[in-house]
Amino acid sequence: MTYAQRAESVANQQSGPSVRRSLVFLIIAGAAWGTAGAAASLLYRVSDLGPAALTFWRCAGGLVVLLVARGLRRPRPAPRTRAGERPGRAALRIAATGVVFTVFQAAYFAAVQDTGLAVGTVVTLGAGPVLIALGAWLTLGERLGGGGSAAVAGALGGLVVLVLGSGGGAVRPAGVCWALLSALGYAAMTLLTRRFGRNGGGDALSTTAWSFAVGTVVLLPFALAEGLLPRTADTADVIGLLAYVAVVPTALAYALYFTGAAVIRSATVSVIMLLEPVSAAVIAVTVLGEQLTTATVLGTLLLLTAVAGLAYGEARAAALARRQPVPA
Repeated sequence: MTYAQRAESVANQQSGPSVRRSLVFLIIAGAAWGTAGAAASLLYRVSDLGPAALTFWRCAGGLVVLLVARGLRRPRPAPRTRAGERPGRAALRIAATGVVFTVFQAAYFAAVQDTGLAVGTVVTLGAGPVLIALGAWLTLGERLGGGGSAAVAGALGGLVVLVLGSGGGAVRPAGVCWALLSALGYAAMTLLTRRFGRNGGGDALSTTAWSFAVGTVVLLPFALAEGLLPRTADTADVIGLLAYVAVVPTALAYALYFTGAAVIRSATVSVIMLLEPVSAAVIAVTVLGEQLTTATVLGTLLLLTAVAGLAYGEARAAALARRQPVPA
């Protein structure tokens, strides 16, 4: 580990959550994200909501939940950072994070609609870690090394086996383009969170709330054109599912994601978040009654092995940084 990396690790631990806690936050967020797909599938069955309207209600509901959480939270001193964040920089962070978050969400649902869940998922989540690793190397100076590169490759292989081996999908150029745009938005969101986190920028709860606010405003006209209010006979089921989507895989998961992604290396974050399809596969088998296949087991094992390896390496590097004093 270089001097700059040791200094950064020590600074991060002094001004934010520890590396181990951040890893736990990201693991919980990835598992929670995986439940959103199952909830969306159930919503599509009992209502006529479209992707834009569903994403709008997800952002709007998550925003309400976070505003309530902020109101109930005990006042506490602002976190100590290496440099105070100027108002102009805070506005730039909020706008940039909110826009790329919206692109990531909306483009993914468009990809699923055009080319199917399997292909849309494997292209979006498969291209994401590659774009993030390249962007982190070019813009943040983060290098994976041989072991990290092997872990990323293993994770991508596990994703392909898990998603495509569990169900086919037609490859359509328009859908693939939407998926690549979604991956680009996901990569930009991760890199921006990491960069602003390294520079001591922003509270994670506020960042999440503002991202949802931007997404709600941007998506409103598309949701109105698609049909904002669902027509359904199962009103109670729709309200319950929308409430779940707003609370667990949105408000909770993204608050934990923005907290952890500000501390952990970007490429490691991208691999840990591949727990989303693992969680979705477990739900499909245990809740929706889908058949457990060899591809599901093999893909899950490959992904979990890659996530465990990178998480162990991240925690070990943080422990070494704490034991090695940084020269003044």
